[in-house]
Amino acid sequence: MQFHAGHFIRNKAFLNQNTNDGIFAGTKMKFTDLNQIPLFEGLSASDLLDLTSIAITKNFKRGNTIFSENEPGLGFYVVTEGKVKIFKISSEGKEQILHIFGPGEPFGEAPVFAGQRFPAHALALEDSEVLYFPRVAFIDLVKRNPSLALSMLAVLSMRLRRFAALVEDLSLKEVPSRLAAHFVFLSENSPENTELSLDMSKNQLAGLLGTIPETLSRILSKMVKKGLIEIQGPKIRILDRDGLDELAHGGTRL
Repeated sequence: MQFHAGHFIRNKAFLNQNTNDGIFAGTKMKFTDLNQIPLFEGLSASDLLDLTSIAITKNFKRGNTIFSENEPGLGFYVVTEGKVKIFKISSEGKEQILHIFGPGEPFGEAPVFAGQRFPAHALALEDSEVLYFPRVAFIDLVKRNPSLALSMLAVLSMRLRRFAALVEDLSLKEVPSRLAAHFVFLSENSPENTELSLDMSKNQLAGLLGTIPETLSRILSKMVKKGLIEIQGPKIRILDRDGLDELAHGGTRL
């Protein structure tokens, strides 16, 4: 599902706020299509109006930082257009991608309830638009509407499961098993579970898997030769689901 700026009706009153390079001035939002965002599905029209009264739209150019690790978590974001990378940088300068988020997905929400600092960096992978929900105003809404908290807990629970799988993959699995597990994960969340669409570059996928593009290319070639997958541009077709599952769980090697 795509979310574009046109889905949101902007208030003429601009906020008096500081902006960083690449961020255009935010505006307050009026009620529109927030109910299309999974985090807010099922909320009443009144609740959605309350959300739009605190939501601020921000635009980031490709390559601009949205927030940095250890910055105060003063609010969270939802992508409405574009893609956002969440990543950590090791003391040796190595980047590890944790997530890549697209339209409709929230990010930066973990510190909101505890008032903690952001545990990672966020950067726009392409020209992107996001909705920003200030922490204090959002918590005030949650106190009046517990269903918002339940929606947030559901998202955080799914995110925690994905993080646990990522830690296991990076610490216990070889790169071929990580890639197979990633394809299995995508297939479980795809309407056509044998047809996958990769919405990220090879460099980004390599970063997500903790490897380099050259290694990723070799593994993809081996998967094709073994008859596990078929590659057609950005599309991946799973030919042997059982074989992919076995590779994902370390039961076989390429």
